[in-house]
Amino acid sequence: MQPEDVFASLQSGAAQIISEHELRGKLALGRPLRVKLGVDPTSADLHLGHTIILRKLREFQDLGHQAVLIIGDFTGMIGDPSGRSATRPHLSSEEVRANAETYREQAFKVLDAGRTEIVFNGDWFRQMRYEDVIRLNSRVTLQQMLQREDFSERLTKQHPIHAHEIQYPIMQGWDSVMVKADVELGGTDQLFNILVGRDFQREEGMPQQVVFLLPILEGLDGGKKMSKSLGNFVGVNEPAPTMFGKLMSISDELMARYYPMLLRRPLPGDAHPLQAKKQLAFEIVQTYHSTDAATRTLEEWNVRFSEKRLGDTDLPEFTARPDEIQSLVVAAYLEVFQLTKSRGEAARLIKQGSVQLDGAKLVDPKTIVTLRAGQILRLDKTHAVRVN
Repeated sequence: MQPEDVFASLQSGAAQIISEHELRGKLALGRPLRVKLGVDPTSADLHLGHTIILRKLREFQDLGHQAVLIIGDFTGMIGDPSGRSATRPHLSSEEVRANAETYREQAFKVLDAGRTEIVFNGDWFRQMRYEDVIRLNSRVTLQQMLQREDFSERLTKQHPIHAHEIQYPIMQGWDSVMVKADVELGGTDQLFNILVGRDFQREEGMPQQVVFLLPILEGLDGGKKMSKSLGNFVGVNEPAPTMFGKLMSISDELMARYYPMLLRRPLPGDAHPLQAKKQLAFEIVQTYHSTDAATRTLEEWNVRFSEKRLGDTDLPEFTARPDEIQSLVVAAYLEVFQLTKSRGEAARLIKQGSVQLDGAKLVDPKTIVTLRAGQILRLDKTHAVRVN
């Protein structure tokens, strides 16, 4: 590929690059660039939001560059405050290490393991003396840290900001010095942190890394960013039927945003929304499982929902005591599908006839229902459970 074609390919899908001129210059160096991505193993699972950046990193790899995947076994105990309105819960080093093991396995569903250098930032932070920490802190001002949008909002709302959270961007920035990053990838909420890395590299007499930001994927609810803690995620390690079902539950508006971000092509203008959603779910399952798994899951979904033969399918099981149907619907969504629905949302589904018990519509949210083993409770057009 010609240099300009390489740049155009990498630029595709980027939200912001600082700067494009610098990236062109680094690509012209004629050597593999060190492209950094830091991940904090604050949970055991990667989700589709993470794959937006992982796939861009894989694109750099396919062009001959070196991926540097930093597992934040040290920073993970703090937790990135970016975009957070409250302090993250503290994780132990044992919890972080256990999560890190699963991260590697999942990341290699996207990345080329042969061109991936994996490092743990605890390797250098645990060697620091307290004097070293003070010297590193002396390079930034408190005013700089508090300019961050998330910190300034918390100050305005009088929400606490703990001192350890201010360390996070400093530590992420120092990671860039330690791995000699040429480019750092991150979501748009990472701009401040990555700029700190540029400052540290300049002060160390090193070439500054290029800031390469990618858009943040919205969660299944279409509101906040995809996050396991918010329950609006699709995990890359989830079973194929769960993954498929979650994607079939998104709105048509959200599907139009998922197509370019996850499939890297626009939603077909003439596609029927249901068929387009099936294609989206099929390709995602195909990517993170297999073509056979995607084909089986699509066929199962068609039997379950399109042909309305729910009794013939392998449905997830749900245990419930006698209760209002509204409460049972809320519980089934959360316990079986990890989807958060309010009582108001459940009531709307019931009143519009979406909720069925063995094919019979339940239209009064206040109806007290006693479920029997083997019954099929359909929650909406894409979610159903079998009572055990």
